Amino acid sequence: MNKMTMGVIGIGYLGQYHAEKFAMIPDVELVGLVDTDLDRAKLLAGKLNTQAYDEPARLIGKVNAVSIVTPTVVHHRLAKQFLEQGVHVLLEKPITETIEQADELIDLAARKNLVLQVGHIERFNPAFSAVKSLLVMPRYITADRAAPFTIRCTDVNVVLDLMIHDLDIVMDLAGSPPKEVSAVGVSIITNEIDMATARIVFHNGCVADVSASRVSDEKKRLLRVFDDKAIYTSDYQTQKATVSRVQPGTVPQLTVTDISSDRRDTLEDEVRSFVQSIRNRVRPLVSGNEGRRALALALAITKIIEQGITGFVPVS
Repeated sequence: MNKMTMGVIGIGYLGQYHAEKFAMIPDVELVGLVDTDLDRAKLLAGKLNTQAYDEPARLIGKVNAVSIVTPTVVHHRLAKQFLEQGVHVLLEKPITETIEQADELIDLAARKNLVLQVGHIERFNPAFSAVKSLLVMPRYITADRAAPFTIRCTDVNVVLDLMIHDLDIVMDLAGSPPKEVSAVGVSIITNEIDMATARIVFHNGCVADVSASRVSDEKKRLLRVFDDKAIYTSDYQTQKATVSRVQPGTVPQLTVTDISSDRRDTLEDEVRSFVQSIRNRVRPLVSGNEGRRALALALAITKIIEQGITGFVPVS
């Protein structure tokens, strides 16, 4: 089997891990790393036995696929540049800044018969997949994501930075398009929204409450799904999941049972899934369409908060 040639664009905090994971895959040849800080790219390239560049165009003609791990503002330009040259793209979330940009990339990838995968990494978390396989018809979902403040990722608000992970998850679990949304949020440290809470009502009656904060004194990533007479809990940090069920008796009680799942490297699973989608010519688990869907809801929530809208707002 011919090795797939791969490049990584953006060697920051997350990009370096993308590079390391691709370098570990036997049928992938990591042929280049790109970063505006060429010294940083050279340092990592030396460790991974590859080349460093300061311009993404230097990879064209050398790679079958790229992973783009850059600020969102350049996602559209870079992804378009490589898709037009017949290169498969793994694009970190959020997919783009605007819906129009996302649509252009999705259409371009379809016309070129290329894989466009978006980096919603929680889809690969075993605590999520173990619970999803057991659900029948979720009625109520809560998602709570919090992290201490860091200067990284402040190019976007907390809805597009953190909450978007859970927006993707709750839409996947609800199995129905969102009908209406209400939201509130505040800016605390940055000029953008730093804390936000949204309630999403889906067309099938499922309701989700989603909260995100990047100014918390603790790190938390919890999902709870109320399904029939069971409560499923996923802790993305520990990768553990449980189910609570009512035990009949004079005084009904909830009994908590662990759900079996193996701890995994979710980023490694994500990049391997990207490679397999290309190899097998199959749709990725999180395609451009899912990335667009999460972006559309995140932008709707952002608009509601920024305009101070009270009450529910219809969403398409």
